[in-house]
Amino acid sequence: MYSTTDFRKGLKIEIDGTPFEIVEFQHFKPGKGGAMVRTKLRNLLNDRVVDNTFRSGEKVGRPDMETREMQYLYREGDDLVFMDLTTYEQLHIAEDSTDGKAGFLKEAQQVRVLLYNGKPLDIDLPVSLVLEVTDTEPGAKGDTVSNVTKPATLETGIVIGVPIFVNIGDRVKVDTRTRDYLGRE
Repeated sequence: MYSTTDFRKGLKIEIDGTPFEIVEFQHFKPGKGGAMVRTKLRNLLNDRVVDNTFRSGEKVGRPDMETREMQYLYREGDDLVFMDLTTYEQLHIAEDSTDGKAGFLKEAQQVRVLLYNGKPLDIDLPVSLVLEVTDTEPGAKGDTVSNVTKPATLETGIVIGVPIFVNIGDRVKVDTRTRDYLGRE
């Protein structure tokens, strides 16, 4: 069980059998009565955000969640197939449940998979990845104005904006949360 004093951004809690992630929280004390905690919670099953207020010291449940190291194998229709690295069991995750993270997956890449009651919910990618540029327009020589970007397709199929000096075959570092270009490798 978690108390409201344990609340922090990103903490996963369970209310009425449903897992939530704390997006925002704020302790406040109204003019009368005891302190309270106002929260924004994201439902981990359907991604809806709800507001909830708790009395200070109130207890909430700890969800049955775990993360496992798994290896991405291949795409099968609308599902992504992963293999558990300890049991060699294969697991299917719906691509739309990954919130766009599937575009960064390469075959044989290791990721952490979030499981709730043994069922996969989401994948956890590293903050940044190094990927190869497979298609982009050549940059114009002498065009060196700062912050000029062009679209580039990476080896996993996603398209990001890169500076004009990046060419096909270059390896670039990408922020997986924002899809921003971070630099060349």
